[in-house]
Amino acid sequence: MPQTSEKQQQRLLTPRDVATFVGVPEPTLAQWRYLRTGPAFIKVGKHVRYRATDVEAWLSAHTVRPT
Repeated sequence: MPQTSEKQQQRLLTPRDVATFVGVPEPTLAQWRYLRTGPAFIKVGKHVRYRATDVEAWLSAHTVRPT
């Protein structure tokens, strides 16, 4: 994610926000949640939210570096 202030990083992202940022359809995020393979998420009542820091950590963990 682009450089953000601490307050912006604490903002909870919607699945639409994350899908747009990562470049995948929202149903893919839903499938990843079901399979527990995507970024960590939070349930707020019936709503799903993501921390920007969790999405960034997940992306970093899935970065493939050439050898």
